[in-house]
Amino acid sequence: MPVQKKYTYRTRRRGTLARLFFVVAVCGLVAGGVGVFALITVTRNLPDPLLLGQRKVPESTKIYDRAGKVLLYEIHGEEKRTVVPFQNINQFVKDATIVVEDFDFYTHEGIDIRSIARAVFVDLSEGRLSQGGSTITQQLVKKAFLTPEKSWTRKIREAALAITIERNYSKEEIFGLYLNQIPFGSNIYGIEAAAQGFFNTSAADLTLNQAAVLAAIIRAPSYYSPYGSHNDELIARKNTVLNKMAGVGFISAEAAAQAQSEPLVFAPHKETILAPHFVFLVKSYLEDRYGVDMVENGGLRVYTTLDYTMQEQAERVIERVGAENEKKYRARNAALAAVDPATGQLLVMVGSRDYFDRAREGNFNVATSPNRQPGSSFKPFAYAAFLKKGFTPDTVLFDVKTQFSTNPEEPYAPENYDSRFRGPVTAQAALAQSLNLPAVKVLYLAGIQNTVSLAHDMGITTIQDPSRVGLSLVLGGGEVVPLDMAHAYSVFANDGVKNEPSFILSVENEKGGVLERWQKKQKTVLDSNIARTLTQILSDNTLRAPVFGERSHLFFDGYQVAAKTGTTQKYRDAWVLGYTPFLSVAVWVGNNNGDPMERGGAGVAAAGPIFHGFIEQQLTTHPKSDFTPPLPITSTLPILNGNYITETTREIDKDSGKLATPLTPPHKKEVRSFQEIHTILHYINKNSISSPPPEHPDNDPQYTLWEGGIQMWMYENPSFNTIQNKPPIEYDSIHTPQNQPFVRIPPFSVVGEVITIQPTITGPFTVKEVGCFLDGVLVHTDTTTPFECVVRTNQNNQSHIILVQAYDVYDNTGTASVAFQ
Repeated sequence: MPVQKKYTYRTRRRGTLARLFFVVAVCGLVAGGVGVFALITVTRNLPDPLLLGQRKVPESTKIYDRAGKVLLYEIHGEEKRTVVPFQNINQFVKDATIVVEDFDFYTHEGIDIRSIARAVFVDLSEGRLSQGGSTITQQLVKKAFLTPEKSWTRKIREAALAITIERNYSKEEIFGLYLNQIPFGSNIYGIEAAAQGFFNTSAADLTLNQAAVLAAIIRAPSYYSPYGSHNDELIARKNTVLNKMAGVGFISAEAAAQAQSEPLVFAPHKETILAPHFVFLVKSYLEDRYGVDMVENGGLRVYTTLDYTMQEQAERVIERVGAENEKKYRARNAALAAVDPATGQLLVMVGSRDYFDRAREGNFNVATSPNRQPGSSFKPFAYAAFLKKGFTPDTVLFDVKTQFSTNPEEPYAPENYDSRFRGPVTAQAALAQSLNLPAVKVLYLAGIQNTVSLAHDMGITTIQDPSRVGLSLVLGGGEVVPLDMAHAYSVFANDGVKNEPSFILSVENEKGGVLERWQKKQKTVLDSNIARTLTQILSDNTLRAPVFGERSHLFFDGYQVAAKTGTTQKYRDAWVLGYTPFLSVAVWVGNNNGDPMERGGAGVAAAGPIFHGFIEQQLTTHPKSDFTPPLPITSTLPILNGNYITETTREIDKDSGKLATPLTPPHKKEVRSFQEIHTILHYINKNSISSPPPEHPDNDPQYTLWEGGIQMWMYENPSFNTIQNKPPIEYDSIHTPQNQPFVRIPPFSVVGEVITIQPTITGPFTVKEVGCFLDGVLVHTDTTTPFECVVRTNQNNQSHIILVQAYDVYDNTGTASVAFQ
């Protein structure tokens, strides 16, 4: 068991000035020239330590909407602080703070030489000024007397003043002032205000678990705020605090374990804040860029891109429909993000139904969460890559039951949402009606990597390893950020031009100086005609009506609005992504923890009413505008222009019905027309669609699977199957050398002028006629058995040739001849 650290104020060791001299000298060397003379300068200019308890908080940072008229949030605009005596502060708080902030507080003299040395090393190696190496005394000095700037001069002054304060105040006085002045986030200063604000209790009555939470927050109050999006990290850090307390003997291991198992209940957030999810996104950005001290004390004026009128409208429609969705589908949460396609500016962000509703985890910002599967709302990216590769909106893709996996042990045969199969459909109809089977084929033809690369170019920041999701990607197999989806869809609305996402218009310091100002940054990432083609498809109500109906939540009478739904397995995520020429919107409905909704909580049903209600308000307040129509996309290949029935002609043998050969008698030949239906892989090489048709299409691993699905569907739909009339692939098997009659002429005699021959004839088919030729002239025929050949000739001792020719019922011919004198 470790020996417990004792809070005993030891006699101050000598050598304080020598230590200060060392610190100043080291910092002076790093600063480049300050040197030992800095000691005299900083000592002469030190603030009066008697003013330590009279800290004056600088001007607060204010965050405004885009018009600069609505104050969304004021950071530390009014301190919430109640000073309490040191002895009235719970010992758990003191122990927890000591163990994570400054374990050697009761033994050092204001500075920690080892910590400073480590900080200097980090600064030199990383080429920047860090905030490391600060004791509790230094932190108090920094908050009470110094500016938030990062410089070696301030570090020197901080160290010198810390040592001076240690010589004038007791450890308990310093620690008490520290606990009464440190910020805990928002407008809460001091341990008493934190205890009251977070737990509705006093600093004296905090439990061990609560004390550990407050100690955990000190390091990064905004990040670890109980009302922010990092509660898991806060709990993890709180548990670390408890483990450290047990490790040094402040508490027992059993007490730490018991505290870790206790549930934490935070008091409702009482702070006035508008658009809280958006505000904390902005606040986090400001802290990363300018530092926590500057944000809390620098008096910044921040003008954001938020349109507060639209924000209020979005919040109201989400609350109204969200309550209905909870009753109908057990969907407890919803989120909405809206982007200006022409600028990339974020106009609306609603991260949940109610930020202050802890029961529904309202403080969690779903709009920036990277763990939401997009369902079918990812399909437009695959179709865009499909068109980019050279396919057309009229390309026919068969919506039939298909097995896509080449591994029998891992089958993959998705179905449509209604378990129906529609046979041949065009690509544009398949997208508008959100059919799954054609979409998987589109992804395969477009290429998974091509699709992911295009999605990244358009603004999707997730799905780093497409091999993990494979063909399921197009049905929502990956994970996306709702805000990313709004930005990516804005590329379609903006004719293929992507604007850099932004949510800050400008940041000014307390004197009005501009620290940063928004500038348009854009890049063309998709051909404009492809973007317009996708827009035309997604806004065509007639095209999607067979599935969604004529007047669904995606329909706006008299207005052009492009929209795409998405629903994941077991109704865990419901989406509508859509846009007008002036606004791109992402709507998500579901449960933060991934619990499935009740059956029926599909995208159009659960997210559709929110999308419709929000968009409808925007259409009435913006000038009416239409999308630019695309130019037709066509191809020289019939199969890509919708001609999926291929008509060919072949020369056929009438008897066998097979392909004619040179042995087929001319009168047995005829030219016939045939209609074929095959998978698109039969006609094109997906890696080079402009190349000639593949000689061996079955080399493609998907060919047999797709072809089999089509043939089975036609077999199960006889009325459709009558269309197909495939040409034979085998050659005439009747008129062959093997099937020709074999004729043999036996010995014969001449009686006067008459020669009678009875030939021997064999063969696979019945002989119907025998003809006899004398010197090439037909002189006799016989159509009955036994066949005879009767020839009359003269007696002039000339040489003659007799030829016997036999014909079977298929006109196969066999001959034999003999010469005589």
